[in-house]
Amino acid sequence: MIENSPLLNGYILLEDGSIFSGKLIGSQQITFGEICFNTGMTGYQEIFTDPSYKGQILILTTPHVGNYGINQTDKESNQIQIEGLVLKNYSKHFSRNLAVTDLDSYLKSEGKTAIVDVDTRALVRYIRSKGAMNAAIFSINEDINAMKELLMKQPAMEGRDLTKEVSTKITYEVGNSYTCLHKVALIDFGVKQNIIQCLVDRNTFVKVFPSTVSFNEIADFEPNGVLLSNGPGDPAVLKHGVELTKELLENQVPIFGICLGHQILATALGMKTYKMFNGHRGINHPIFNQLSGKGEITSQNHGFAVEEDLNSQNDVTITHIHLNDNTVAGIKAKHFPAFSVQYHPESSPGPHDSRYLFDEFIELIKNKKHEWNSTHTRETNS
Repeated sequence: MIENSPLLNGYILLEDGSIFSGKLIGSQQITFGEICFNTGMTGYQEIFTDPSYKGQILILTTPHVGNYGINQTDKESNQIQIEGLVLKNYSKHFSRNLAVTDLDSYLKSEGKTAIVDVDTRALVRYIRSKGAMNAAIFSINEDINAMKELLMKQPAMEGRDLTKEVSTKITYEVGNSYTCLHKVALIDFGVKQNIIQCLVDRNTFVKVFPSTVSFNEIADFEPNGVLLSNGPGDPAVLKHGVELTKELLENQVPIFGICLGHQILATALGMKTYKMFNGHRGINHPIFNQLSGKGEITSQNHGFAVEEDLNSQNDVTITHIHLNDNTVAGIKAKHFPAFSVQYHPESSPGPHDSRYLFDEFIELIKNKKHEWNSTHTRETNS
């Protein structure tokens, strides 16, 4: 750690009573959240600003964080979304020319607390064996017993709807409506900005809707397709999102779901979701595409997953499998123009193995346009 002045000693307290010590940076406020870990070696600013991390305290397993500073472009939303941060070492100084500030100052400006000098290897090994749980970060000036009582009152991630805290409150548009070839309605459950950019890069005009949008509002836009975005919390409680997706399916609207959007689509198709023991978070997760026979290295961030249900096989094809644990990583509807993946094909800074999925979404849109045009021509001729 590179730091001149002494730091305030602090603790990270786990729900089961375990305590790990360290030193506080950032706002140094008391912080609560579900603790989780990300195994990525780079891209920390994108991780901090990913809305899917809402409600979570994040451990980064890479030993050095902050060495390339903070800039204006490497962010997936307009603010830090994690509740708190746990690090081994952090760098007060940075060498990247594009950087505008250091990690400590960035955390302070956003009112976020981090605890550093933690034995993150021991902490991650402990969580891997005990599973996801709530945690608290606080200074040694706080009473530990009082912190234990407060921690036990924190809500579990299972059963929480956090999409309303990160979804846009207003509808907005991105791209050129006059020159674009396609129109996509994006339902924002906590969207990463690079998802929008990947669509715009494919000559698509995107209209972003709040998670509470109605089917009629989407229909009024007359989109060529709908993207169900990523987001935080438990998919099992998102009744509105599931019912809306069912309406879209019934109307044969092309759908692409990412992460939470994948779970919502799967639920609408009759599958179930469950809380994972630890979840998948990192940028080196191996996926097998069962349709192409190819492997992909992917970026992932999810604590819930879709159950492989034998009863749904008549309606759903499982297209992708996570090679570490054989969990469902992608599906395709058999009777509707819809597919989804559990991981992040838009990932920045990478890997980019899965960017082809946006191209497949555009092809799905084109095919549906052709089908609609052919049907309309037959009706006109008759």
